[in-house]
Amino acid sequence: MHQGDQQQFFAGAPPYPQQQPGYNVGFAPQPGMMQPGFHPSAFVPPPEQTGYAHYDPESGTAKGFDFSDQSIRRGFIKKVYSILTVQLSITFVFVAWVLNHEPTRLWVRQHPGMYWIAFIVMIGALIAIACCGDLRRKAPMNFIFLGLFTFAESFLVCVITANYNSQEVMLAFGITAAVCLGLTLFAFQTKWDFTMMGGILFVAVLVLMLFGIIAMFFPGKTITIVYASAGALLFSFYLIYDTQIMLGGDHKYSISPEEYVFAALNLYLDVINIFLHILSIIGASRN
Repeated sequence: MHQGDQQQFFAGAPPYPQQQPGYNVGFAPQPGMMQPGFHPSAFVPPPEQTGYAHYDPESGTAKGFDFSDQSIRRGFIKKVYSILTVQLSITFVFVAWVLNHEPTRLWVRQHPGMYWIAFIVMIGALIAIACCGDLRRKAPMNFIFLGLFTFAESFLVCVITANYNSQEVMLAFGITAAVCLGLTLFAFQTKWDFTMMGGILFVAVLVLMLFGIIAMFFPGKTITIVYASAGALLFSFYLIYDTQIMLGGDHKYSISPEEYVFAALNLYLDVINIFLHILSIIGASRN
Protein backbone atom coordinates (compact mmCIF):
# COMPACT_ATOMS: atom_id res chain seq x y z
CA MET A 1 0.00 0.00 0.00
CA HIS A 2 2.56 2.46 1.07
CA GLN A 3 6.29 2.66 0.59
CA GLY A 4 7.36 4.81 3.55
CA ASP A 5 10.93 5.56 4.28
CA GLN A 6 10.67 4.81 8.00
CA GLN A 7 11.11 1.06 8.08
CA GLN A 8 12.87 0.65 11.44
CA PHE A 9 10.60 -1.98 12.97
CA PHE A 10 11.09 -2.56 16.70
CA ALA A 11 12.43 -5.83 18.10
CA GLY A 12 12.50 -7.50 14.70
CA ALA A 13 8.73 -7.37 14.27
CA PRO A 14 7.72 -8.42 10.73
CA PRO A 15 6.89 -5.57 8.36
CA TYR A 16 3.25 -4.79 7.91
CA PRO A 17 1.83 -5.87 4.56
CA GLN A 18 0.51 -2.37 3.89
CA GLN A 19 4.07 -1.28 3.22
CA GLN A 20 4.00 -3.03 -0.16
CA PRO A 21 2.93 -1.03 -3.20
CA GLY A 22 -0.31 -1.98 -4.78
CA TYR A 23 -2.31 -2.56 -1.63
CA ASN A 24 -5.57 -0.82 -0.96
CA VAL A 25 -5.27 2.65 0.49
CA GLY A 26 -7.39 3.33 3.54
CA PHE A 27 -7.95 -0.35 4.19
CA ALA A 28 -5.93 -3.36 5.11
CA PRO A 29 -4.39 -5.12 2.11
CA GLN A 30 -6.61 -7.87 0.81
CA PRO A 31 -6.64 -9.23 -2.72
CA GLY A 32 -9.94 -8.85 -4.47
CA MET A 33 -12.68 -6.87 -2.80
CA MET A 34 -10.52 -4.72 -0.56
CA GLN A 35 -7.98 -3.72 -3.17
CA PRO A 36 -7.25 -0.07 -3.99
CA GLY A 37 -9.99 2.21 -5.08
CA PHE A 38 -12.65 0.41 -3.05
CA HIS A 39 -15.71 2.51 -2.41
CA PRO A 40 -18.71 1.56 -0.22
CA SER A 41 -21.13 2.32 -3.05
CA ALA A 42 -19.90 -0.91 -4.65
CA PHE A 43 -22.03 -2.79 -2.10
CA VAL A 44 -25.16 -0.79 -2.84
CA PRO A 45 -27.87 -1.64 -5.40
CA PRO A 46 -28.94 0.82 -8.12
CA PRO A 47 -29.89 4.37 -7.05
CA GLU A 48 -33.64 3.87 -7.21
CA GLN A 49 -33.39 1.10 -4.60
CA THR A 50 -31.20 2.81 -2.01
CA GLY A 51 -32.37 6.31 -1.28
CA TYR A 52 -30.67 7.81 -4.29
CA ALA A 53 -33.17 9.76 -6.32
CA HIS A 54 -33.28 10.40 -10.06
CA TYR A 55 -33.70 14.02 -11.07
CA ASP A 56 -36.54 14.67 -13.52
CA PRO A 57 -35.77 17.78 -15.64
CA GLU A 58 -39.38 18.03 -16.85
CA SER A 59 -40.96 18.26 -13.42
CA GLY A 60 -37.95 19.92 -11.77
CA THR A 61 -37.99 17.47 -8.85
CA ALA A 62 -36.10 14.37 -7.82
CA LYS A 63 -38.08 11.17 -8.21
CA GLY A 64 -38.16 9.27 -4.96
CA PHE A 65 -37.47 12.35 -2.85
CA ASP A 66 -38.28 16.00 -3.25
CA PHE A 67 -35.23 18.12 -2.57
CA SER A 68 -37.07 21.36 -3.26
CA ASP A 69 -37.40 22.12 0.45
CA GLN A 70 -34.23 24.12 1.00
CA SER A 71 -34.42 23.89 4.79
CA ILE A 72 -34.37 20.08 4.64
CA ARG A 73 -31.52 20.17 2.18
CA ARG A 74 -29.45 22.58 4.26
CA GLY A 75 -30.11 20.58 7.41
CA PHE A 76 -29.07 17.37 5.68
CA ILE A 77 -25.81 18.89 4.40
CA LYS A 78 -25.07 20.38 7.83
CA LYS A 79 -25.62 17.01 9.50
CA VAL A 80 -23.38 15.20 7.01
CA TYR A 81 -20.51 17.66 7.45
CA SER A 82 -20.92 17.63 11.23
CA ILE A 83 -20.56 13.85 11.26
CA LEU A 84 -17.63 14.06 8.85
CA THR A 85 -15.89 16.61 11.08
CA VAL A 86 -16.19 14.30 14.09
CA GLN A 87 -14.85 11.36 12.09
CA LEU A 88 -11.84 13.27 10.79
CA SER A 89 -11.17 14.69 14.26
CA ILE A 90 -11.05 11.19 15.75
CA THR A 91 -8.65 10.05 13.04
CA PHE A 92 -6.48 13.13 13.54
CA VAL A 93 -6.24 12.45 17.29
CA PHE A 94 -5.23 8.82 16.65
CA VAL A 95 -2.54 9.83 14.18
CA ALA A 96 -1.22 12.71 16.31
CA TRP A 97 -0.97 10.49 19.38
CA VAL A 98 0.99 7.78 17.55
CA LEU A 99 3.34 10.29 15.95
CA ASN A 100 4.09 12.16 19.18
CA HIS A 101 4.10 9.33 21.71
CA GLU A 102 7.01 7.00 21.04
CA PRO A 103 5.90 4.17 23.39
CA THR A 104 2.58 3.98 21.52
CA ARG A 105 4.37 3.92 18.17
CA LEU A 106 6.57 1.06 19.37
CA TRP A 107 3.54 -0.80 20.76
CA VAL A 108 1.76 -0.51 17.41
CA ARG A 109 4.79 -1.95 15.63
CA GLN A 110 5.16 -4.78 18.16
CA HIS A 111 1.52 -5.91 17.91
CA PRO A 112 0.62 -6.49 14.25
CA GLY A 113 -2.27 -8.69 15.39
CA MET A 114 -4.13 -5.58 16.49
CA TYR A 115 -4.02 -4.37 12.91
CA TRP A 116 -5.98 -7.39 11.73
CA ILE A 117 -8.47 -7.17 14.59
CA ALA A 118 -9.19 -3.56 13.63
CA PHE A 119 -9.41 -4.62 10.01
CA ILE A 120 -12.07 -7.25 10.76
CA VAL A 121 -14.09 -4.74 12.82
CA MET A 122 -13.81 -2.17 10.04
CA ILE A 123 -14.92 -4.62 7.34
CA GLY A 124 -17.86 -5.85 9.40
CA ALA A 125 -19.09 -2.35 10.21
CA LEU A 126 -18.62 -1.22 6.61
CA ILE A 127 -20.59 -4.11 5.15
CA ALA A 128 -23.35 -3.62 7.72
CA ILE A 129 -23.69 0.08 6.90
CA ALA A 130 -23.41 -0.34 3.13
CA CYS A 131 -25.69 -3.37 2.78
CA CYS A 132 -28.34 -2.85 5.48
CA GLY A 133 -30.45 0.14 4.51
CA ASP A 134 -32.66 0.00 7.60
CA LEU A 135 -29.64 -0.13 9.90
CA ARG A 136 -27.88 2.90 8.44
CA ARG A 137 -31.08 5.00 8.45
CA LYS A 138 -32.14 4.43 12.05
CA ALA A 139 -30.50 5.86 15.17
CA PRO A 140 -28.80 4.86 17.37
CA MET A 141 -27.62 1.74 15.52
CA ASN A 142 -26.36 3.72 12.54
CA PHE A 143 -24.18 5.86 14.81
CA ILE A 144 -22.96 2.81 16.73
CA PHE A 145 -21.77 1.06 13.57
CA LEU A 146 -20.38 4.28 12.12
CA GLY A 147 -18.47 4.83 15.37
CA LEU A 148 -17.06 1.28 15.25
CA PHE A 149 -15.99 1.82 11.67
CA THR A 150 -14.42 5.21 12.39
CA PHE A 151 -12.38 3.99 15.37
CA ALA A 152 -11.22 0.87 13.52
CA GLU A 153 -10.30 2.85 10.40
CA SER A 154 -8.53 5.47 12.50
CA PHE A 155 -6.41 2.76 14.08
CA LEU A 156 -5.51 1.36 10.66
CA VAL A 157 -4.51 4.83 9.49
CA CYS A 158 -2.32 5.42 12.54
CA VAL A 159 -0.60 2.07 11.93
CA ILE A 160 0.27 3.23 8.42
CA THR A 161 1.41 6.69 9.47
CA ALA A 162 3.58 5.19 12.23
CA ASN A 163 5.99 4.21 9.45
CA TYR A 164 6.50 7.79 8.30
CA ASN A 165 8.12 10.71 10.07
CA SER A 166 6.10 13.63 11.40
CA GLN A 167 7.19 16.04 8.66
CA GLU A 168 5.92 13.73 5.92
CA VAL A 169 2.59 13.19 7.66
CA MET A 170 2.04 16.89 8.28
CA LEU A 171 2.92 17.72 4.68
CA ALA A 172 0.45 15.13 3.44
CA PHE A 173 -2.15 16.50 5.86
CA GLY A 174 -1.72 20.05 4.55
CA ILE A 175 -1.87 19.01 0.92
CA THR A 176 -4.94 16.86 1.55
CA ALA A 177 -6.73 19.70 3.33
CA ALA A 178 -6.04 22.09 0.46
CA VAL A 179 -7.04 19.55 -2.21
CA CYS A 180 -10.27 18.52 -0.46
CA LEU A 181 -11.28 22.12 0.21
CA GLY A 182 -10.68 23.06 -3.41
CA LEU A 183 -12.55 20.03 -4.75
CA THR A 184 -15.49 20.62 -2.42
CA LEU A 185 -15.81 24.26 -3.49
CA PHE A 186 -15.57 23.14 -7.11
CA ALA A 187 -18.33 20.54 -6.58
CA PHE A 188 -20.56 23.20 -5.01
CA GLN A 189 -20.02 25.77 -7.77
CA THR A 190 -19.55 23.89 -11.04
CA LYS A 191 -22.38 23.35 -13.51
CA TRP A 192 -20.85 20.06 -14.59
CA ASP A 193 -22.82 17.09 -13.31
CA PHE A 194 -20.50 14.41 -11.96
CA THR A 195 -23.32 12.30 -10.50
CA MET A 196 -23.64 10.50 -13.84
CA MET A 197 -20.08 9.21 -13.52
CA GLY A 198 -20.84 6.42 -11.05
CA GLY A 199 -20.34 3.66 -13.62
CA ILE A 200 -17.13 5.17 -14.96
CA LEU A 201 -15.70 5.56 -11.47
CA PHE A 202 -16.55 1.98 -10.61
CA VAL A 203 -14.72 0.74 -13.71
CA ALA A 204 -11.77 2.92 -12.69
CA VAL A 205 -11.86 1.25 -9.26
CA LEU A 206 -11.55 -2.18 -10.88
CA VAL A 207 -8.69 -1.02 -13.11
CA LEU A 208 -6.84 0.43 -10.12
CA MET A 209 -7.45 -2.77 -8.19
CA LEU A 210 -5.90 -4.87 -10.97
CA PHE A 211 -3.00 -2.45 -11.23
CA GLY A 212 -2.50 -2.78 -7.47
CA ILE A 213 -2.34 -6.57 -7.72
CA ILE A 214 0.26 -6.34 -10.48
CA ALA A 215 2.23 -3.73 -8.55
CA MET A 216 2.62 -6.15 -5.63
CA PHE A 217 4.86 -8.32 -7.81
CA PHE A 218 6.95 -5.41 -9.10
CA PRO A 219 7.75 -3.26 -6.06
CA GLY A 220 9.69 -0.10 -6.64
CA LYS A 221 9.72 3.66 -6.29
CA THR A 222 8.35 4.44 -9.75
CA ILE A 223 5.43 2.03 -9.69
CA THR A 224 4.51 3.16 -6.16
CA ILE A 225 4.38 6.81 -7.25
CA VAL A 226 2.35 5.96 -10.37
CA TYR A 227 -0.08 3.81 -8.40
CA ALA A 228 -0.51 6.36 -5.60
CA SER A 229 -0.96 9.21 -8.08
CA ALA A 230 -3.67 7.28 -9.92
CA GLY A 231 -5.38 6.52 -6.61
CA ALA A 232 -5.27 10.13 -5.45
CA LEU A 233 -6.74 11.27 -8.78
CA LEU A 234 -9.49 8.65 -8.69
CA PHE A 235 -10.60 9.53 -5.17
CA SER A 236 -10.49 13.22 -6.02
CA PHE A 237 -13.17 12.50 -8.62
CA TYR A 238 -15.01 10.37 -6.07
CA LEU A 239 -15.01 13.31 -3.63
CA ILE A 240 -16.65 15.54 -6.25
CA TYR A 241 -19.10 12.76 -7.13
CA ASP A 242 -20.12 12.08 -3.51
CA THR A 243 -20.40 15.80 -2.76
CA GLN A 244 -22.77 16.41 -5.67
CA ILE A 245 -24.79 13.29 -4.82
CA MET A 246 -25.27 14.84 -1.37
CA LEU A 247 -26.16 18.29 -2.74
CA GLY A 248 -28.98 17.15 -4.99
CA GLY A 249 -30.58 20.12 -6.69
CA ASP A 250 -30.16 20.14 -10.46
CA HIS A 251 -27.89 17.10 -10.48
CA LYS A 252 -29.24 13.96 -12.12
CA TYR A 253 -28.84 11.85 -8.99
CA SER A 254 -29.22 12.81 -5.36
CA ILE A 255 -29.43 11.02 -2.03
CA SER A 256 -32.21 10.95 0.50
CA PRO A 257 -31.76 12.94 3.76
CA GLU A 258 -32.27 9.64 5.58
CA GLU A 259 -28.88 8.54 4.23
CA TYR A 260 -26.81 11.07 6.18
CA VAL A 261 -24.64 8.31 7.69
CA PHE A 262 -23.93 6.76 4.30
CA ALA A 263 -23.15 10.16 2.78
CA ALA A 264 -20.73 10.98 5.61
CA LEU A 265 -19.11 7.55 5.30
CA ASN A 266 -18.46 8.07 1.58
CA LEU A 267 -16.93 11.51 2.09
CA TYR A 268 -14.80 10.28 4.98
CA LEU A 269 -13.35 7.44 2.93
CA ASP A 270 -12.67 9.79 0.02
CA VAL A 271 -10.67 12.12 2.26
CA ILE A 272 -8.79 9.29 3.99
CA ASN A 273 -7.87 7.64 0.71
CA ILE A 274 -6.65 10.93 -0.78
CA PHE A 275 -4.54 11.52 2.34
CA LEU A 276 -2.97 8.07 2.31
CA HIS A 277 -2.22 8.16 -1.41
CA ILE A 278 -0.56 11.56 -1.06
CA LEU A 279 1.41 10.28 1.93
CA SER A 280 2.53 7.33 -0.17
CA ILE A 281 3.72 9.67 -2.94
CA ILE A 282 5.68 11.77 -0.44
CA GLY A 283 7.24 8.73 1.21
CA ALA A 284 8.24 7.14 -2.09
CA SER A 285 9.65 10.35 -3.54
CA ARG A 286 11.93 10.86 -0.53
CA ASN A 287 13.36 7.34 -0.54
